[in-house]
Amino acid sequence: MGKAKRKMTNWSQYNKALINRGSLTFWIDEHAISSWCCSEHHGRRGRGYIYSDVAIETALVVKGVFNLSLRALEGFTTSVFQLMDVPLTSPSYSCISKRAKTVNIKYRSPSRGSVAHVVIDSTGLKVYGEGEWKTRKHGKEKRRTWRKLHLAVDANTHEVVAAEVTLVNVADNEVLPTLIKPLRRQIKQVSADGAYDTKACHKLLQRKGCKPTIPPRSSAGFWEDGHPRNEAVRALKNNELAQWKKENDYHLRSLSETAMYRYKQLISPKLSLRDYNAQVGEALAGVKAMNKVIRLGMPVRKQPA
Repeated sequence: MGKAKRKMTNWSQYNKALINRGSLTFWIDEHAISSWCCSEHHGRRGRGYIYSDVAIETALVVKGVFNLSLRALEGFTTSVFQLMDVPLTSPSYSCISKRAKTVNIKYRSPSRGSVAHVVIDSTGLKVYGEGEWKTRKHGKEKRRTWRKLHLAVDANTHEVVAAEVTLVNVADNEVLPTLIKPLRRQIKQVSADGAYDTKACHKLLQRKGCKPTIPPRSSAGFWEDGHPRNEAVRALKNNELAQWKKENDYHLRSLSETAMYRYKQLISPKLSLRDYNAQVGEALAGVKAMNKVIRLGMPVRKQPA
C-alpha cells in the first residue's frame, strides 16, 4: 500500500477511536430496560410477542459484532445481564431466528441536513455453499448461493444512509429507487458505476435534484439534445473520460468499495440465517453496527492547498 498523500490531522483522536472499537463496556439505560419487553399485541392471531423489536435488533447487532452463533448469542446476552445485575432476560435463539424475519432495523442516523455527495455500490454476501479451497481443489457438488448488499454512503461522514438486500439476480440499477426515494434529505450529487447508466436512473436522480456522476459504457451513444449525460459520452468518445471523472469527483465512489470492505472485515462476508427475510434483518443489523463504529471517530486529512 502506498504512502498517504495527505497528512492526517486528528491522529490522536482517531487512534483512540480505533482502541474504543474493541471496548467491552456495556451501558443499559432505563429507557432500554423499559422497552426491552413488548407491551402491545402485534394485532394478529396468536400470542403476542414477549420481546420488543429493540431487543431483537440489539441481539442481531451483538451477533454481527462478535460473530456469534444464535445459541452462543443467547448465552452471551444472558451473561451480560447477570454480570450487570439487570432484571432482563435474553430472547431464546429460536425467538431471535423467527423475529429476525420481521424486525425493522433502524440503521439510519437522525437527519442532519443535506448530503453533498452520495456514492453507491453493491457487494455479494455468501449464504451457504462450499468454501473457496474445496471448490478449487475438488470442484463443486452443490450450488453456492449469495445475496447482494446495496449501500448508499455519505462521502463526507462515511456513514451508510441507505441499504438494501436483494437476491443475486436483481440488477444494481433496479435497486436505485429503493435506496434514494426513502431519503428525505436533499442530495446534491450521486456517484455510481456504469451499471446505473440507464434512462430510468438518470430520470430518478434528475427528479430528486441530484447531479448524477455515472460514467457511460464503452458503447454508449448520445441521448436527446441538452441531456447532462451527453457531456460524459463526449468525454468518452474523445478519450477524456479520466479527466471528466477527475473534474466531477467520481474518484470518491471508491468510498463505497471501502464501505463494503469495512463491512466484511468488521461484521462478516457471510450470512448465517437461512430464511431470506431473516438474512435481510441480519445484514441491516450489521450496517447499523458499522455506522455506530464509524461515529466513534474517523480520520481527517489535511486538504490540499
